[in-house]
Amino acid sequence: MKNPVYAKIVEDIRNKVNSGELKAGDDLPSETTLCKEYDTSRMTVRKGLSILSNEGYIYSVPGKGYFVEKPQYNKYTIYYDEMHNLINNVDNTKLLAVDITKPSERLVNSLQIHKNKKVVMIRRLFYTEGEPMAYDIKYLLYQKGIPIVEAEIKEATLPEMISKNISLFAMKKEIMIHAKIPQEKTKKLLNISDDLALLVVEQKLYDNNNKPMGIGITYFRGDYIKLQGVSQ
Repeated sequence: MKNPVYAKIVEDIRNKVNSGELKAGDDLPSETTLCKEYDTSRMTVRKGLSILSNEGYIYSVPGKGYFVEKPQYNKYTIYYDEMHNLINNVDNTKLLAVDITKPSERLVNSLQIHKNKKVVMIRRLFYTEGEPMAYDIKYLLYQKGIPIVEAEIKEATLPEMISKNISLFAMKKEIMIHAKIPQEKTKKLLNISDDLALLVVEQKLYDNNNKPMGIGITYFRGDYIKLQGVSQ
């Protein structure tokens, strides 16, 4: 089956950009020129250009035309799941506590809530082959009258905990990764006797109105986690 003309336009321009024939900042032929070159309508040309724009290959300047976009070579997508990573999987989870409490000043600001609004704090330990490899804390907005089922949260990720209230597809996710010297309490939980830094991964989830719905902070032993980012 023959590919539609707009797909041919997309393929040709994409190949020229990828090969270096067209470089960042170069202008593309006008819509009129492309219509003549591919013997097609302006609507078909615009469809192809729209696809290229959505893919990040080109951008438009009103009244001037289309130009090749500068590639975002420093942008990566990180795949993160607190239960699984490149070198290790959690095979057992211990639920330490589930508490309903008033938020700290930091949580008030981070979750954008009133200081008297209660939150659910969930604390867990993650194990691999009997060894504690991560200390995990989750903060969820407390909803009065909705029971907290410990069996459901014991092995759930943060998105899974929140998905009862919003579709996973509608969530906006934010992540921050940094190193931190553990406090004595955390060292004891993870059987650490020295001051080696832990890898800390902080997650924040938002609803489709950009309102925070929950925060997760996981303290990983460095020898039990490895993350990878890939360019798109």
